[in-house]
Amino acid sequence: MANNSITNAMNAEQLMLSKMDMMKQHVQPDFVVSANPLDRVEMTNNAPLSFSQAVSNVLDAVNAHQSDASKKMTAVELGQSDDLVGAMVASQKASLSFNALMQVRNKVVSSIDEIMKMPV
Repeated sequence: MANNSITNAMNAEQLMLSKMDMMKQHVQPDFVVSANPLDRVEMTNNAPLSFSQAVSNVLDAVNAHQSDASKKMTAVELGQSDDLVGAMVASQKASLSFNALMQVRNKVVSSIDEIMKMPV
């Protein structure tokens, strides 16, 4: 009786493995996760990217998004461009990047507060 339950368990395991192999064939086989851009090495001095450099790069990127959106919206308002969709997409991109930056800032501030509250 115990031998029969072991055999049934092994058959169920083999059945499950075969089903997993069949499902694996339907998934994209060449899925590759790209490297984290913040882990890159600076080209000038081969030093790893510091936290302050990462923050500066992100702030510059958010500023670039906002200035691009501002230029496109101004061009549409002055009649120099009729690309309203492009201006709205740029505006949404700037808004989204700014909101993401604020969420990261809030997380960093709350983490620092938690660290300050830790007993020494």
